[in-house]
Amino acid sequence: MSSLTDTSVTQLPCPTLAQLEAEGAPEEKALFRQLDAVAETRDIHLPLLDELLHLPKGRVVQYLHAKARACTEKVYGDRIFLRALIEISSYCKNDCFYCGIRRSNTTLARYRMEEGTILDCCAEGYAHGMRTFVLQSGEDAWWTDERLCRIVDTLHRRHPDCAITLSLGERSRESYRRLFEAGASRYLLRHETADAAHYARLHPAEMSYEHRMQCLQDLKEIGYQVGCGFMVGSPGQSPQTLWQDLQFIRRFQPHMVGIGPFVATQQTPFAGEPNGSVEDCLRLLSLIRLLHPHVLLPATTALGTLHPFGRELGVLAGANVLMPNVSPVENREKYHIYDNKICLDDGVDHCIDCLERRLQSVGRRMVVDRGDFQV
Repeated sequence: MSSLTDTSVTQLPCPTLAQLEAEGAPEEKALFRQLDAVAETRDIHLPLLDELLHLPKGRVVQYLHAKARACTEKVYGDRIFLRALIEISSYCKNDCFYCGIRRSNTTLARYRMEEGTILDCCAEGYAHGMRTFVLQSGEDAWWTDERLCRIVDTLHRRHPDCAITLSLGERSRESYRRLFEAGASRYLLRHETADAAHYARLHPAEMSYEHRMQCLQDLKEIGYQVGCGFMVGSPGQSPQTLWQDLQFIRRFQPHMVGIGPFVATQQTPFAGEPNGSVEDCLRLLSLIRLLHPHVLLPATTALGTLHPFGRELGVLAGANVLMPNVSPVENREKYHIYDNKICLDDGVDHCIDCLERRLQSVGRRMVVDRGDFQV
């Protein structure tokens, strides 16, 4: 589909909607009106999505991003919310074809963090102004409900002004309920694709598309703020499957959506596949913002992995969340979900200073805030 050239973020044109209206040619203005209709109806038809994914960069794409920025600013202003990411275990029972911590990767050094270390990481994130903790892991049965509830309860008591987010994969409804009652209020579980055949292309036979969707429904019914999401450019993906993803987001109305480009990873069946398109990811970020204006939308690390200014570009496309990694530096390479992940050696001080400068360059500011979904 579309491609993005490497350029300095300070050189990226960010024209306003009014400027684009004044300069647009008649055929461009016709597409502007279609994008206005997307924002008004919060829906998009497949032919328009297909066209937007294949358009060369120009005023129409700039209009899409400007429209998404205006939508973000109307709901959240210029604020960017930080989530302290703690990767608590690289063990996983699953064998997803795209993931570097799949169980068949016998070359990976595995780890589990001790409970005290997890609490220390959260305390460091808190000291740096982060008011959401994200505990992320492969699907590791060692982390029983009892162990997890103990950590969640302790965090909830130590940091009552913070949100506790879990990203631990598929669990039983009862497990989700117990963790919610212990103090977790958000859960991230990427749906990966809203097309059952595409899901089967990405996962082994023992994993079920229906079960993934049921887990998301269970989480929402229990009362979590729920995040779903997908990779952009995964093998077998098409404009049709992406349209189904957008329609699922419209129906499900998640509180968060995490998307990032597919990154081909060694020791996986997809090692030889091409990486996903950063440009496609940016266009989809903007469309998700128009379809679901209040959603919390991260500019993911994968964007920064494939483009030196990927996260800034994500913010300019409508994202309003960043997730600095506060895990111990010695563990980060072992949580090898994809190749060439950035910031593996950065301390938290350096990371926050870097992000603050990057955000200032695009007219945004990080805030000390839980960053809850705004109704």
